[in-house]
Amino acid sequence: MNTDMNLATNIFPVSRSLAQERHDLIVSEVRTRGSVRVTELATLLDVSDMTIRRDLDVLDEAGALVKVHGGAKVSTDHAADQPSFDAKSNTQTAEKQAIARAAAEFVRGGATIGLMAGTTTWRLAGELAAIPNLTVVTNSMRVAEVFNEFWRADRNIILTGGVRTPSDALVGPIAATALAALHVDTLFIGVHGMSERAGFTTPNILESDTNRAFIQASGRKIVLADHSKWGVTGLSSFANLSDADVLITDDKLSADAAAVLANQIPDVRQVSGS
Repeated sequence: MNTDMNLATNIFPVSRSLAQERHDLIVSEVRTRGSVRVTELATLLDVSDMTIRRDLDVLDEAGALVKVHGGAKVSTDHAADQPSFDAKSNTQTAEKQAIARAAAEFVRGGATIGLMAGTTTWRLAGELAAIPNLTVVTNSMRVAEVFNEFWRADRNIILTGGVRTPSDALVGPIAATALAALHVDTLFIGVHGMSERAGFTTPNILESDTNRAFIQASGRKIVLADHSKWGVTGLSSFANLSDADVLITDDKLSADAAAVLANQIPDVRQVSGS
């Protein structure tokens, strides 16, 4: 009997330890990629789909992630949560690319434009890579990398300095001071969240200050935000909905949300992300 009791005592802590290790790996994978499917996790961890679904139930209840149909995604329930650039770049990819293509139609050679940090503005940079004679002001390291990769002698890229955030934005007093001395014809704005009450928001206070400086330095203001941003509220508001001249989103945005936005923004465009 003693042997059986010792065996039981040894087994259960090991089982709990393996479950915790699996949970840690799942959370790490979701935060790195932004979203992940049950089948991918099952293959990665060499367990059944049913085990992964039970794990996701536990982690969803704990607030570590959000369980969705067929998998899980990064939790955005907390106003100060700031996912990494890589995590955000793997969510709503088709919608973001469609939004970026639509936004590129606003840009012609010879323009001076601003690209705020964000994964949709990063995709827009790729769409603009072949346009000649552009001057681009950005506080995004990732956006600057795109233009550096597709370098052209007739293009000027101005990267503000500042403190680097998890989303690879450069923010703070240095960035704000640089922007105060500049002016862009059109600014493309990336947002963490948008709502009727809070307007456009970010989870980072320094980034909010920098975004306001960018907006002050701009003429036309075009917000790029897929449907998942609606109803999300970050820690700090940096603009009202009515501050935008144009909003480009995707066709998965609800009719009610589209009506609220259209009441505040002169030009709301929904593009197909499929």
